[in-house]
Amino acid sequence: MTSTRLRAITVMSAAALLIAGCGGGGGDGEGTAPDAAPTPGGGAADGGDGTLMLGYVFPQTGQLAYLGPPQVEAARYAVSEINAAGGVLGAPIPDLVAGDESDQAAVAQQSADRVLAAGVDALLGAAASGQSLAIIDRVTGAEVMQCSGSNTAPNFTDYNDQDYYFRTAPSDALQGPVLAETIISDGHSNVAIVARADDYGVGLANATAQALEEAGATVALNETYDPNAQNFDALVQQVQGAQPDAVVVIAFEEGTQILQGLIEAGLGPNAVGVYGADGLRNTDLASLVAPGNPAVLAGMKGTAPASAANEEFLTGLREFAPDLVETQFAPQVFDCVNIIALAAAVAGTDDPSVFKDEIVGVTREGTKCTSFAECQELVANGEDIDYDGASGPLEFVPAGEPGTASIEIYSFNEQGELVTLDTVQSQPVS
Repeated sequence: MTSTRLRAITVMSAAALLIAGCGGGGGDGEGTAPDAAPTPGGGAADGGDGTLMLGYVFPQTGQLAYLGPPQVEAARYAVSEINAAGGVLGAPIPDLVAGDESDQAAVAQQSADRVLAAGVDALLGAAASGQSLAIIDRVTGAEVMQCSGSNTAPNFTDYNDQDYYFRTAPSDALQGPVLAETIISDGHSNVAIVARADDYGVGLANATAQALEEAGATVALNETYDPNAQNFDALVQQVQGAQPDAVVVIAFEEGTQILQGLIEAGLGPNAVGVYGADGLRNTDLASLVAPGNPAVLAGMKGTAPASAANEEFLTGLREFAPDLVETQFAPQVFDCVNIIALAAAVAGTDDPSVFKDEIVGVTREGTKCTSFAECQELVANGEDIDYDGASGPLEFVPAGEPGTASIEIYSFNEQGELVTLDTVQSQPVS
């Protein structure tokens, strides 16, 4: 696989594990959303009223509350930039209609109902793949656009959403090969994989295993586990029995216990390769795993959708929201808003049943542009546009998701600090 080095930088601070980004938080693990009677939305119902109205369902309470601020502020920042450029269809985007995702499907569903009842044309979120699966039928069934900047579970690619759902976060089908290449490049060839038994864990584990095997490595173990288990001793014993030279842990907060068990069993980073993904991309991970001994994770590596490579975007976001600490998935949410606005501008209407057909097209095969203002000027001049976003070139495939992705490779140093080693482009897909 061809990789392009962009630059190495220090990863921004994170308050907690990236539970929601990949797809936890309330999913049933089966890859299907519950049946729900659609709640009427504003845009499709009235055929568009000339004002693009947006809402969101992001975690503001519960276990995932730490992940809400970067996504909310990124959305607000995008709206402020769009409005400064004259708005969409000659009108400013109103204040966002807020909804709380929490970490329970019932809360997310109630919030989605309230946001839809406000008459939005598009809904941003949910952060967790599991929560998006809990609300997607409500949103797309109401013929309202939905975009997530952090859903990575592969099953969204083929979900029957009638083209009303898209995402700017790359599928784990793109991240898995980068994780596998990182492991192979480090000289490992006998790999054990343990993963959460949910859409995110299974999807990323299988994508990584397939890429490892295609590269000639042996997958000695590919085991899922119940993330709500009281302990993970049996799982650690299975890893021991596989006698791997590298271990991949696809986990969220429960990963601290698994890593502790692996280290106690002599399978820490000082003995074998230890790898994680976006669920373990956390500056506090070393202190959580071994308080007072941060060097215990030195050498552990992982991959995640890149959020720290676009310094210009991050500078602007921090000026807009100076108290913001975590920035993971902020570029992707920023791109959700811009793509929706540009699709509406191209279509000449805020009716989602019409502008949904422009979502893929504004990200590929046109004149390159990197901001709403720049792209909007091209649209006004009758040009076809190719929006390259804050999160990368995007290049959407027909399913409404990135055909290529910028993936961060991170590691922990002797001080337990999380640092970015590289940002690479995943292998493009058609």
